[in-house]
Amino acid sequence: MRIAITSFLTDETVGPARLARELEQRGFAGLYLPEHTHIPVDAASLPPTGGPTPREYGRALDPFVALGQAAAVTERLGLATGITLVAQHDPIDLAKQIATLDFLSGGRFTLGVGYGWHVEEAASHGVAWSTRRELVRDRMAVMQALWAAEPTGHEGAYGSVPASHAHPKPLLAPRERAGAPLTGPRTLIGGAAGPKLFAHIAEYADGWLPLGGSGLGESLRQLRRVWSDAGRPGEPEVVPYAVLPSAGKLTHYADLGIKEIVAQTPTGGESEVLRALDGYAQHL
Repeated sequence: MRIAITSFLTDETVGPARLARELEQRGFAGLYLPEHTHIPVDAASLPPTGGPTPREYGRALDPFVALGQAAAVTERLGLATGITLVAQHDPIDLAKQIATLDFLSGGRFTLGVGYGWHVEEAASHGVAWSTRRELVRDRMAVMQALWAAEPTGHEGAYGSVPASHAHPKPLLAPRERAGAPLTGPRTLIGGAAGPKLFAHIAEYADGWLPLGGSGLGESLRQLRRVWSDAGRPGEPEVVPYAVLPSAGKLTHYADLGIKEIVAQTPTGGESEVLRALDGYAQHL
């Protein structure tokens, strides 16, 4: 089983280049970085994990800049967002950033997609909360049109782009799906299990990033049914995210057919994070 790492990198923590080198040297599969552009001070939104919003959420490094630095000092380490708040980005600019990072890293990028939980953060970006999932759906379609091998357009209620020349292209080959092929880098969608989320995964992604990974048995069966009913070949990838690994958990995930997990490290300085990596290394 591949074990990747997620860490909230900020202006007060270990840096991305140092962390990436340590991960590659130890044999970890990848580095997943979260995203928050800002956290409004007077906000009612609370994180899905409960409790007050942690300090690091308002200090997070830009994941694409940080992953670019990580890419420059590694050769094999996977690079991923966990997750990108697609609704808060211009999709044409975001498509270029993603394609460039994937191209320059030799195809090592995974796009984690999230719909967000912080209403006030999204509102600062002009996002209407009730329609954010459909907004993300259209913005993903815009990006996938720009990543297609031949000039391809998309016309949607929440985003459009004419057939255009747009290079570089992400290096992952197009994948089969009903209708147009799926283009772009490996894409995983985060969120709570449910029919709408699973329908979107089957429509425009490669799999699911379930937070924590608990109670997966029935959810996996539901997702696989939706995937098959949508005409997608094979099975969706499922990558439990922000896991505190143990031998028992990894055995359970393996029994479910899961091939990768993302372990959570503490937010802290270099020595604290490296101690956590040394502890997780026993499972590699």
